[in-house]
Amino acid sequence: MPQLNPYPWFMIMMTSWIIILITIMKKTTVYQQMNTITQKHPYKQYPTWTWPW
Repeated sequence: MPQLNPYPWFMIMMTSWIIILITIMKKTTVYQQMNTITQKHPYKQYPTWTWPW
């Protein structure tokens, strides 16, 4: 049964994955993020209650 022999299809799969990963890595490393990330406060400050009771 030829499907049990891993040599032919395994080498094709590994070669194609290596090519895909190399091209994706080249494209993603060129990408620059345009928006800078700003840190937000860990909690939201609410205004104080000023109504007298």
